[in-house]
Amino acid sequence: MDKKLRSAALLAFALTSGTSFQAQAGEKGIVTECAVVMDAATQKILSRKGICDKRFTPASTFKVPLAVIGYDKNILRSEHDPVWQWKPEMEAPERDRIAVDPARWLEQSVVWYSREITKQLGQKQFSEAVAALDYGNKDVSGRAGKQDGLTDSWIGSSLEISPDEQVQFLNKLVHETLPVSKPAQQKAKAAMTVFTSEKGWKVTGKTGAARLRDANGKFAGEQRLGWFVGWAEKDGRQLVFAKMQVFDKALKTSPGLLIRGQFLKNFDQ
Repeated sequence: MDKKLRSAALLAFALTSGTSFQAQAGEKGIVTECAVVMDAATQKILSRKGICDKRFTPASTFKVPLAVIGYDKNILRSEHDPVWQWKPEMEAPERDRIAVDPARWLEQSVVWYSREITKQLGQKQFSEAVAALDYGNKDVSGRAGKQDGLTDSWIGSSLEISPDEQVQFLNKLVHETLPVSKPAQQKAKAAMTVFTSEKGWKVTGKTGAARLRDANGKFAGEQRLGWFVGWAEKDGRQLVFAKMQVFDKALKTSPGLLIRGQFLKNFDQ
């Protein structure tokens, strides 16, 4: 088999591992899912399985475009600057009640740090920046009547993006062709967390997880969404990917971490 085709096939296996995309998915408690991969050099979609054009909340994967915006607006300056200290009025789990820099924000998915960035942007500039990136449905208004666009629009709220759109956005970031400064894109990529697959692929990625809501803003039962998106590099190749799954109930492990773990374990097997 041609080396490029073999690599694509192996990545497709990693993306789909643990699911069947057919009857067995339901047996595993998976409501819907998608795995899509693009060759960054050729822009060719190498594998696309599942429902990949349906939009869902980006959850913490939104930290990637928010990092781009933050660096472009000079709110963020480097991987470790600025360092902001948690304050008691900030809603946060115990582990995040510490000083946080951009690298830790992305690695640990610190929500209060995201909110500090959007607070400095303000609603108008925030909305314009997301629209300029053409990110998903570009709607950061938040839930109707809640006035929470700056704090929650990307967490089970108004902002939504499909796996197909995730890959298109990330491909532009890889090539630094987003409509912002190149240094902003370079700094955002440098701040992201890098993993290594069991076969030595360098994987830059971001997880996301959220409890889903219905069209009326009510929780959709116990459904949980998980994402892992990013790009993988090896032997001079770059493959951009997005994997998404919706589970019918809460899991012991965060859905995003579960998907990431499967990906890194099975990638290139």
